[in-house]
Amino acid sequence: MERVKGKCYLVGAGPGDPGLLTIKGQKCLLSADVLVYDALSSIEFLRLVPKDCEKIYAGKRASDHAIPQGGINALIVAKAKDGKTVVRLKGGDPMIFGRGGEEAAELAEAGVPFEIVPGISSAIGGAAYAGIPVTHRDHCSQLTLFTGHEDPSKENTSLDYAKLAEAEGTRVFLMGVSRLREITSALIEHGADPDIPMALTRWATTGRQRTIEGTLGSMADIAEKERFKSPAVAVLGDVVRERSKINWFETRPLFGQRIVVTRTREQAGELSSELFEAGADVVELPTIRIEPPAQREEFSRLVTDVHTYDWVIFTSPNGVERFFDAFFAAYEDARSFGKPKIAAIGPATAKKIAEYRFATDLLPEKFVAEGLVEALKKEHVESQTVLWVKAEDTREIIYDELMAQGAIVDRCIAYRNVPESGDPTGALESLTKDGADVITFTSGSTVESFFALGVPWPEGCKAASIGPVTSGKLREHGIEPEIEAAESNIQGLVTAILEHYQS
Repeated sequence: MERVKGKCYLVGAGPGDPGLLTIKGQKCLLSADVLVYDALSSIEFLRLVPKDCEKIYAGKRASDHAIPQGGINALIVAKAKDGKTVVRLKGGDPMIFGRGGEEAAELAEAGVPFEIVPGISSAIGGAAYAGIPVTHRDHCSQLTLFTGHEDPSKENTSLDYAKLAEAEGTRVFLMGVSRLREITSALIEHGADPDIPMALTRWATTGRQRTIEGTLGSMADIAEKERFKSPAVAVLGDVVRERSKINWFETRPLFGQRIVVTRTREQAGELSSELFEAGADVVELPTIRIEPPAQREEFSRLVTDVHTYDWVIFTSPNGVERFFDAFFAAYEDARSFGKPKIAAIGPATAKKIAEYRFATDLLPEKFVAEGLVEALKKEHVESQTVLWVKAEDTREIIYDELMAQGAIVDRCIAYRNVPESGDPTGALESLTKDGADVITFTSGSTVESFFALGVPWPEGCKAASIGPVTSGKLREHGIEPEIEAAESNIQGLVTAILEHYQS
């Protein structure tokens, strides 16, 4: 058999919380040439792969297959045979009702090297996030897992409902919401106690998580009344009683609040993570994306001349990243930077500067352009040369005020904010259909680009602004921000949202 240079990794993404991805799974994503991912994977995973990684959505729902299973099998084989490192990212664990065994067999048959990287199954992790231990010394020491995907009325079903009804301990089944009444009825008909406690958890381990409780006999009625749909994990057993004591995930301060993040796809991670950790259901809807400046040669020339300036001013982490990427492309030695002092508009920008092992000499008390200009007044910049690293379209207050102070200012345009026209994750459709509780805005450009989408403002939705300048832009569009950060940074915005809901 011909030796294949490529390799495929069958990776379990876990039940939804990106923090539950294993370290080995993360390493696979970092080295992927091709990512084939399903519908249960978090968008967070898409940030881990290299920028030039080919991303292929192969998501599956019960009645909607982006790519049929046979097509997925052929795809991962073909990409690996092209010499690529392929990561097949599957929700939960690839070997627990995930058809990972079939994909592995197909790879083996084709002579493609592969590895299986287990993940945390929602059968266990999802129950834990709902406050339900699937085993417990006071209740049971046996766990039974089965799929609810099969129709119990089928003559040739592989499930033995008589044995499942008699099973001791905890019983957990996945993919069974659409057949919930048939499954619960079949268990009761075969002798299971209808009063056994039961719980259903939907979108387990994510900000959309929701749990309902009942009994084996009542759960179908409860689920229909609550319009409970898949994906969900069902837990049957006395361990459900523990939920009243150890339900930790659903008691966090922002749990149940649907919050939209409008930052660029590259920048959204920090804000999204902070909100998710506080319990929010985070929807990432990037309204802008970052592109290189129109005058690339001019940008490169100013970067290489940095050593000739007295001051370098950075007013965004994006500018810092693009400046130093260009700087180290031109110079191998950091000392080529020379001796200009460095000013940053706020802590996030200073933090990004520190990542390149440079210190910030000036940080204003107020993290806005006006605060930076005021701080520079005390530095007596008259006749000094200043390089302002900025986005293409920003307020000119720094240029105007420093020139008025007698400084000689050059604008170094490092990038452009352009409207994000794509919707690869379906976030725009989701916002239009399901609305939101809060939409966050971290700059005037995110405001302008959001309203350029033409999406009606969701009923009852609050606007959360990172600061007064952004709030002003919202008011121009007729939206009064109910939440505004006291400090114009990500942590300040998160704090303001938390205070709003805890007051």
